[in-house]
Amino acid sequence: MEDQKKLSIYNTLTREKEVFTPLHPSYVGMYVCGPTVYGDPHLGHARPAITFDILFRYLRYMGYKVRYVRNITDVGHLEQDADSGEDKIAKKARLDQVEPMEVVQYYLNRYRDAMQALNVLPPSIEPHASGHIIEQIALVEQLLENGYAYESEGSVYFDVIKYNKNHRYGILSNRHIDDMLHTTRELEGQEEKRSPVDFALWKKAQPEHIMRWPSPWSDGFPGWHCECTAMGKKYLGERFDIHGGGMDLIFPHHECEIAQAVASQGSDMVRYWMHNNMITVNGQKMGKSLGNFITLEQFFTGQHPMLTQAYSPMTIRFFILQAHYRSTVDFSDEALRASGKGLERLFEAAERLQRISASEKSTIDVRGLQQRCDEAMCDDLNTPIVIAHLFEACKAINLVTDGKATLSADDLADMKNTFHLFMDTILGLQEKTDTGGDLDAYKKAIDLLLTIRMEAKQNKNWATSDRIRNELAGYGFTVKDTKEGFEWVLT
Repeated sequence: MEDQKKLSIYNTLTREKEVFTPLHPSYVGMYVCGPTVYGDPHLGHARPAITFDILFRYLRYMGYKVRYVRNITDVGHLEQDADSGEDKIAKKARLDQVEPMEVVQYYLNRYRDAMQALNVLPPSIEPHASGHIIEQIALVEQLLENGYAYESEGSVYFDVIKYNKNHRYGILSNRHIDDMLHTTRELEGQEEKRSPVDFALWKKAQPEHIMRWPSPWSDGFPGWHCECTAMGKKYLGERFDIHGGGMDLIFPHHECEIAQAVASQGSDMVRYWMHNNMITVNGQKMGKSLGNFITLEQFFTGQHPMLTQAYSPMTIRFFILQAHYRSTVDFSDEALRASGKGLERLFEAAERLQRISASEKSTIDVRGLQQRCDEAMCDDLNTPIVIAHLFEACKAINLVTDGKATLSADDLADMKNTFHLFMDTILGLQEKTDTGGDLDAYKKAIDLLLTIRMEAKQNKNWATSDRIRNELAGYGFTVKDTKEGFEWVLT
């Protein structure tokens, strides 16, 4: 690992870029907050999944063995994201008159299908909060033993005021306890707390609450913040490299995680905190109440009033990667159409690149493409710059294809390797068709048909040549005759 490139990432905790130095020279432990599975996956789910998929891919490319843990929240996430209200999954189960785990499984299947369509690699481990109640109870017991939690009427709360006297609560979000005390409103049903800023570690279940487990304090359920601390420790240890998620999780969720870790074991579990920014819709936050909430299935089918057409999963992925993960992405139908056209240009160039024949020497300078892409990735995963470098390379490919430049065998091989490495392996942009069959076999069939057309032209069999071209055009294929033969693209 001595000769590997130095990856620089932005650490949300220190608020600066740092050269990534893992705890182990060849292994990386990474934990990312996954979805709460009570509704269809939407664009907001896609961004963190794609962001940390890129990090996962690049770390593996750099030679690390990565244990990537992405949790599933299936209990304890209350409607108000606080310590009151109904469990979101339990509410959905009650309304639909099904078991809570039926709700979880149904939407988890849909989430996984959407992630597969977006070419998001599955994590190494995908633990459920409901499957780790024992670990969460053990965490609460340790916090009680250390004096940073208290029991009240069958529930257990984290004592934020006491913790803040010995440590700093608000270190990740840069908030101060005095400000929180002045701005936190008293909520009905939370009189059992010592302070309004305290958060639940274990909640006593009311008689109507469906999801409940026995504990030393009551039949109840764990607080939302417990799950990641307990599962992170179980699968990655008391100290691991990276914890990620959306910026909306910085406070309170990740702030509470830090407090729980420090209070239970004396130190933070995480070395590098990473957060992706949000997606807005025409400058507004995405939300069902605003009528701008679009599920991934609606993007894939085009069935939404804000969409003029269906968009492929690769177009969605490319759209997200065109912006740096720490910047806001503003969705509009026009922006997505432009992304689709840009992605098509890259796929066309990659296809043309495979058809180029090497010459004795290069008459155009294409050296250093891989190095420039690597440098962009090592600069806090700057995917927009990588994409810009690939677009710049497209110009060279078009010049060679049009017979205005040549590439040597070495330069051609380097460019082919770089396009495959960054478009496919790292960015995860894979050209897909609706053939339902093998992509290579599909391409070979079209090539064979166009080879027959080329032979017909050579034999001056214009009727056969024109018929093949016209029939293909009718199916959406654009065929271009070139100096070396032909090229085609499905439009």
